[in-house]
Amino acid sequence: MIKVKNISVYNFENALRGMRNPLESWDKSESYYDNDYVYVIGENDKELALRLIKAGKEHSKFCRQIFVSMDITAPDYWWKEYATYKVSTTENSTSTMHKITSRLLTENDFSIDKRDAIDDYIIYCLNILIEKYQKTKDIEVWRKIIQKLPMSFNYLRTCTMNYQNLRNMYFQRRNHKLIEWREFCRIIERLPNSEFITVE
Repeated sequence: MIKVKNISVYNFENALRGMRNPLESWDKSESYYDNDYVYVIGENDKELALRLIKAGKEHSKFCRQIFVSMDITAPDYWWKEYATYKVSTTENSTSTMHKITSRLLTENDFSIDKRDAIDDYIIYCLNILIEKYQKTKDIEVWRKIIQKLPMSFNYLRTCTMNYQNLRNMYFQRRNHKLIEWREFCRIIERLPNSEFITVE
């Protein structure tokens, strides 16, 4: 399971102006803000952007200046793979350190495709430990909880990255065996001017 919300994409104007700096071709830009203050990318800018992206990373540096922020809820096993892309990304996460014992866990705290008796038992055992910790504040009980959390435990992180990061993720993970990656790539495809990410 992966959930993505509160997506913000910004800085197209500055990124595309900078894209034109090497040849000082700013006069060829046709991009503008419409009446709703939405930045509309003109055909000349889009054509140049796509040409530079197709030419390779060293030519498409402007993509590093198109920023994206989003809230991602995903299981620990997905976050471990996401860490591969930790160049120019930042995130703030929910905290097991501070909050894991603040309430009992439910099935919604985990990414489990087909819940069975084993899953129910794991949640039951964790909740026994949580209740024990709430009564005793025993650090050894807290450590047991942390050590027993399964990889399917979900974390929410507010992430900031750029279109170059997303391009790397997209081409390396769009056909991944983890369905969470395939779902994340479908979300990438719906971002504004996503062809800057997905163009071959």
